[in-house]
Amino acid sequence: MIRLARPADAAFLRACAEAAYARYVPEIGRRPAPMDADFPAQIAAGQVSVAEDVQGMPQGYVVCVPRADHMLLESVAVHPRAVGQGLGRLLIAHCETLARAQALPEVRLYTNAKMAANLGLYPHLGYRETGRGVENGFDRVYFAKVLG
Repeated sequence: MIRLARPADAAFLRACAEAAYARYVPEIGRRPAPMDADFPAQIAAGQVSVAEDVQGMPQGYVVCVPRADHMLLESVAVHPRAVGQGLGRLLIAHCETLARAQALPEVRLYTNAKMAANLGLYPHLGYRETGRGVENGFDRVYFAKVLG
């Protein structure tokens, strides 16, 4: 089940981001941006959705920010205890569903250039690379998917 995040989810979101992104710190040389996100503000803005297991235990999240002409998939994370169950793909698909519901024609996202697995995953899910650059000190690769 995927639901809108509630204020009480902030601690899980922080723990999930820490657990999911910690492995990238040595590669990137610093904490990935999602590890320092302002989850309470994102929750208050209605930008965070949480995936739960059948017992109602949170397993992952996605942050989707509507823009004038696209949905920004700002971050997605699955807690390591739930990796390998397809939750990441489910959360990405949820962001696409939210975009369609708001009549937004495209989902855009970015990932760190050193997160090699993501560079292969996003094209597999129908995203095309649209550029590369440095933003906020991070070496980013940008992707977009036009929704049908």
